[in-house]
Amino acid sequence: MDINLFKLCSGLKFLGYLMILLVLAIVAVSYYAVVLLTWGPRLLRGGLSSFFAFFVLLLFHLLLILLSWSYFMVVLRDPGSVPENWRPARDEENFEGDGSYLPHEASGSGSTWPSSNGSEGRPRSGFCIRCQNGKPPRCHHCSVCQRCVLKMDHHCVWVVNCVGACNYKFFLLFLLYTFLETTMDTLVLLPSFIDFFSEAKDHSDSPGKLAVIFVAFVLNLAFALSLLCFLVMHGSLVFSNTTSIEVYEKKKGVRWKYDLGRRKNFEQVFGTKKALWFFPLLSEEDLGKIPALHGLEFPARSDVEV
Repeated sequence: MDINLFKLCSGLKFLGYLMILLVLAIVAVSYYAVVLLTWGPRLLRGGLSSFFAFFVLLLFHLLLILLSWSYFMVVLRDPGSVPENWRPARDEENFEGDGSYLPHEASGSGSTWPSSNGSEGRPRSGFCIRCQNGKPPRCHHCSVCQRCVLKMDHHCVWVVNCVGACNYKFFLLFLLYTFLETTMDTLVLLPSFIDFFSEAKDHSDSPGKLAVIFVAFVLNLAFALSLLCFLVMHGSLVFSNTTSIEVYEKKKGVRWKYDLGRRKNFEQVFGTKKALWFFPLLSEEDLGKIPALHGLEFPARSDVEV
């Protein structure tokens, strides 16, 4: 019996839904520990302690709103679908900046265009035999979603979605605000975590409260450290106009075809409106003048003045 391993990959979607519940559970534990157990009661003390508690709670809720907003934008936004029967606007192959061939196939996608009579045509890049559709530049086939995704970066089980051209900014903001939130939670829970051992020994507090504070601190610390690594990695990808997949396609010693300079690379993801850079939004003006935000066309170094 033949087993299609790519079909089995789609089962990871179920794991993704469990991840959403896990995210909500971590948020709930952190909220309970920071707001209800630790800093909320300090509002009633008065004086400087109440003022500092108010500032901590205000910042906590602000980051939580931005985190949640960015997260659900990644979950709900289509990362970028290839239009049906898509064909390139001009007959050209994909090349690196030095003229060498740059493949855009991934996960076993084919590379032949069908001829007009239905038979396979000459081999060339830009066609997915599993989707039976054209593949724009930087597009890859996702074995979990069972479709091609424009400027695909990776499939993220935490958001039950691919990260691609149309939701990459939202994913980066989700990473940023989650890192800031977990870092802040770790710092504001640190005094309570230090007191945990003495209070547990003296039985001066309820075991349930101590357990929640301990778990919340450890979880937030672990996520903050791991997210720092992801932020550094994706920051370098943004400023070089590269995806996680393309890192393995780039040729060493050759400047990347889509590297337009740091500022323009950044604008290819976040847009040109500075007021919207830190919000999971894109202006209509940017969507109209930056083709990369749609994922079908990408300016190369030869097309722009760097």
